[in-house]
Amino acid sequence: MRDIEELVKNVEKYKNVTIQQRFKSNKNTVAYVTDDSKPRIFKWYAPGLKRNMETEYSILKKGSSKLNMPAIHEMDEDNNLLIMTYVAGKNLCDVVNDEKTKPNEKQKLMVLLGDWFAQFHNYFKTADQFRIRGDSILRNFILSDHIWGLDFEESRVGRPIEDIASMCSSILSTDPMFTDEKFRLCTTFIDAYRSSVKWSLDNMSDEIAYALLEKIQWRPEEEETLRKYAKRIRKQGLR
Repeated sequence: MRDIEELVKNVEKYKNVTIQQRFKSNKNTVAYVTDDSKPRIFKWYAPGLKRNMETEYSILKKGSSKLNMPAIHEMDEDNNLLIMTYVAGKNLCDVVNDEKTKPNEKQKLMVLLGDWFAQFHNYFKTADQFRIRGDSILRNFILSDHIWGLDFEESRVGRPIEDIASMCSSILSTDPMFTDEKFRLCTTFIDAYRSSVKWSLDNMSDEIAYALLEKIQWRPEEEETLRKYAKRIRKQGLR
């Protein structure tokens, strides 16, 4: 993975940028920076991922005025860089999996998360198709005054249930994995989403099972566990 320092040192227009924090990213380089003391997020896309940058730019450009997502300041096509508003807060994955977070607070967060997805799907749908956010995992959300969505480069046309199932698989498979509480959180999340949309979510159990099995390619060391719970959910749902 490239270091954002390369960009700051080698591009004249970013000479006044100070790197404050680097974030974990599987494909691109993401950092919180200050640019002439103004807080910003730099997302530096890997070579060959310009289309991902353009996808994320279009989503944020259209959605940030209506939905809780960062605003765009600039798309630097010459350097494969998006410059976005910095959203201060705690990562939702850390909050949900923190034993100090009270159970009723976690339930409230699931309601807010379900509402966020409902707003996203409603806002971006057209007469004949839906756009989903893609890469729907807890770590792509920030909790501050509201829940904010981050990282939209994998957004595409698809079925809303794909986002919902993917998020459930993320809730279930982050540490602590597959606890009774995690199953209850998924149920609350799904119910909150369903109450805010007019379309149905068919074959939910199968979709969640499939989303769990997809994770095996990234987490082969947990294959046995993921297969076990995928089979259980396909058979008996989130019980």
